Amino acid sequence: MEVYATTKGQIVIPAPLRKKFGISEGTKILVLDAGEYIALRPITNERIAKLRGSLKGKGNLQILLDERRKDKENEDGPRKGS
Repeated sequence: MEVYATTKGQIVIPAPLRKKFGISEGTKILVLDAGEYIALRPITNERIAKLRGSLKGKGNLQILLDERRKDKENEDGPRKGS
C-alpha cells in the first residue's frame, strides 16, 4: 500500500491495516528506524496482554536482583575485611 506524507510528516494508515492491528484513535505507535526502512509497531492493550507472563520462569527476576545487589555493593564501597 502506498501513502503520502503531509507537509507536517503525517501519514494515514489505511483502514484495513488499522483494523488488522487494532489501531484506533489514541493508539500509541512505536516508530522504529530499521536502517533501510521505518517500521511502525502499535502498542495496543491486546499486545500488552499477550506479553504478560512471557518471561515467567526465565530467571530474569533473579538476574535483576543480583545486578541490584552488585550495584548496591559498589555504591557502598569496599567492605571491611575485603
